[in-house]
Amino acid sequence: MSAAVTSARHGVLDGAGARDRAVRVWAPRASVVRLHRERDGLIERLAMDAQPGGWFALEQALRVGDRYGFLLDDDEHPLPDPASRRQPDGVHGLSAVDDPASHEWRDQHWTGRQLAGSVIYELHLGTFTPDGTLDAAIGRLDHLVELGIDLVELLPVNGFNGTHNWGYDGVLWHTVHEGYGGPAAYRRFVDACHARGLGVVQDVVYNHLGPSGNYLPRFGPYLRDGSANTWGDSVAVDTPEVRRFILDNLAMWFDDFHVDGLRLDAVHALVDDPDDHILEAMAVETDARSARLRRPLSLIAESDMNDPRLILPREAGGYGLTAQWSDDHHHAMHVAVSGETAGYYADFADPGALVKTSTRGFFHDGTFSSFRERDHGAPIPPEVPFWRLVTCAQNHDQIGNRAAGDRLSQTLTDDQLAVLAVLNLTSASTPMLFMGEEWGAQTPWQFFTSHPEPELGKATAEGRLAEFVKMGWDESVVPNPQDPGTFTRSRLDWAEIDPDHEGTARHRRLLTLHRDLIALRKAVPELTDPRFVHAASASGPATAAADYPLAWFRLDRGAALTAGAGGLVSVCVAFAEPATIALPVDPGDESPRLLFSTTSDARLAPPAEEALATDTPATITLGPWSAAVVRLR
Repeated sequence: MSAAVTSARHGVLDGAGARDRAVRVWAPRASVVRLHRERDGLIERLAMDAQPGGWFALEQALRVGDRYGFLLDDDEHPLPDPASRRQPDGVHGLSAVDDPASHEWRDQHWTGRQLAGSVIYELHLGTFTPDGTLDAAIGRLDHLVELGIDLVELLPVNGFNGTHNWGYDGVLWHTVHEGYGGPAAYRRFVDACHARGLGVVQDVVYNHLGPSGNYLPRFGPYLRDGSANTWGDSVAVDTPEVRRFILDNLAMWFDDFHVDGLRLDAVHALVDDPDDHILEAMAVETDARSARLRRPLSLIAESDMNDPRLILPREAGGYGLTAQWSDDHHHAMHVAVSGETAGYYADFADPGALVKTSTRGFFHDGTFSSFRERDHGAPIPPEVPFWRLVTCAQNHDQIGNRAAGDRLSQTLTDDQLAVLAVLNLTSASTPMLFMGEEWGAQTPWQFFTSHPEPELGKATAEGRLAEFVKMGWDESVVPNPQDPGTFTRSRLDWAEIDPDHEGTARHRRLLTLHRDLIALRKAVPELTDPRFVHAASASGPATAAADYPLAWFRLDRGAALTAGAGGLVSVCVAFAEPATIALPVDPGDESPRLLFSTTSDARLAPPAEEALATDTPATITLGPWSAAVVRLR
């Protein structure tokens, strides 16, 4: 049985072409609610009608162009609408009526982008371009098209206090930060993406609210008393009105902004009945909208639980989400290429880690996690398609939550970065890139905030510093998140790939490599085959004195692994030392063919012209830090 979900909508109710619109607010902690309205220079305060269940409403109350807020009981200071669609003066100011119908959409023929077979590109609007706006980002969309991207994933864009922020300190979930251009610019951005064949995934945060501008507790029990997570008080997702508040927001992104998917932040922090979870309610509503809109809509969960229930279909007892991030595969790739084994990376120094995540998804699938000091996770049933796991070599968390916010391109060689790109973009999972990764950007991506409140800014900076000093970091390398320079340093430098600038050749080589790999992924059907049984792997451990867990790695992809007929390709990698890797070629197979190589010295043996006339086992020899893709059948 599903949890009770009220059908009452929050906020301004959009009538089809209606000039005067009703407004509703759930405020059970107030006895009286008045609407503060500013229209054409006239300020009015209107009594709202109390309704059962703590609701207050007023018919024909607002028009486009009005500014408004709510007065609770005898408080004469108006608060913004919890379901505000626009905050022109920031999260503490009055709300404004947004008119979704004002935008003339040009995407009537847009049929969507399914997650299966796609490549995702994660970006932060404030640092993606020098201007840091949605309109400026439109000017860089052709770069993503040429790269071969299918889905653009935006870090959170809802309202926060200050000028710049990662987005996870947001408070007004239904708004678009005015500094990015507000809701009108967001619609222009989505329209521009769809015109270029790009889908849009929006990162949303339903597990907590930011520290400044969160007025929800004044209205009602939106938060769970006595329950908190890493970032603040837990959201009371099991309360019918709060559940409706979240589902309204989910619907808004699909209906009013035409997005193609949502990335759900840290769903392990959503405290709810596991047999009646809000994640399942989200999936049900999203599937219904997908059927009505006749295009695929995706829900991608960020979860550290390694729980396949999230992505199992509801018919099999799951929640029915489209996909989830797989940190385990990121960790396995990171350790294999960087050699870093501190903290949660320690378990992934196991030479079998990369093989396991490449063929079974989770490394911790019921095994002991030394970082958590307990058994963790559960195995993914082999019937689940591999594309339901979203993986990456870098993302905003894995860069920005390092002490210095340093990218791998600031410490690894170009050959190592090329190997990492091959591992990521030929995996059976859905691969994701973080902005600038495709050219080895040298700009860091650091943790930055702009809290106007001095005490909050000071607490944020001191807390960040103390956290890393406790882990043994030199405090001099930890940037102050409140320093404006921390933000400006994190902006991408597009001049790094400008052919008219000196020193850009290496960046353009990496960019070409990423373009070629994405094109290869789309051209070779085995590389997007989602079946677990069509992925097998082998590896060789490094010598005891090596700084890396593996000497070599091979991932085999294709239907020939389970049937006599069908294709077969092998992704082969040599790490810090040269490697000769045996290829799984059977008698009678065609000559192995090199489809891709990061260097020019990859050598197949026996040579192609001798392959059919000899019984010598087929091998490929690779130099240090190189990779190749070979067609075997």
